[in-house]
Amino acid sequence: MIAKAIDRGTVFLGYSDFTALQCAVLAKTGRSTWSGPAASDDFGGEGEPDEIMQACFDDLASGQGEGTGWRLPAREAREKAWSAAGTLWGGNLAMVTSLAGTPWLPQVKGGLLFLEDVAEHPYRVERMLTQLLHAGVLARQKAIVLGHFTNWRPVPNDKGYKLQTVVDWLRAQLPRVPVFTGLPFGHLPTKVCLPVGRPVTLAVEGRDAFLLWGHSH
Repeated sequence: MIAKAIDRGTVFLGYSDFTALQCAVLAKTGRSTWSGPAASDDFGGEGEPDEIMQACFDDLASGQGEGTGWRLPAREAREKAWSAAGTLWGGNLAMVTSLAGTPWLPQVKGGLLFLEDVAEHPYRVERMLTQLLHAGVLARQKAIVLGHFTNWRPVPNDKGYKLQTVVDWLRAQLPRVPVFTGLPFGHLPTKVCLPVGRPVTLAVEGRDAFLLWGHSH
């Protein structure tokens, strides 16, 4: 039913727990959905929606979106231009991890995996990434793009363990798979719209990163 609706032009859009449905749709039908703002959290709250998020949503609604870009941290700058093409997929890390070993996790090889989460301490983020690592999911990708991991506060049990430590650890585990950070996506006001299950190109030059997919026809 969902596949038929998508074929008729219905756009399914959401994030966070919605990742489970998106993965299942991609795994079972090969159809594309969109990761982006939710009606209640992003459009139904107090105040005006974030301008960047609103602009990205308007581009999606009008069929004009061609991609998105962001600025990488200085430590991730590349002296030589780098690019890779593949299927964009992923979303909420906890949801993706919970689907490992089930028929609902897409078996994407040579893809571009993006991940974000909320209220998860760095050691929990590492634990979930470790599961995906040993399930063989991460090494099959051309690149991993990390969005924002928000709404957590350090506690004594963290013992100073930081998200950057997790990123450094992940890069050490995957020497052949680039790991980029800073994607404007996650549980925060400024979020872009991303086409899950569609072929895209990830291009990096210096500190400038772009995800490009072109117009929908």
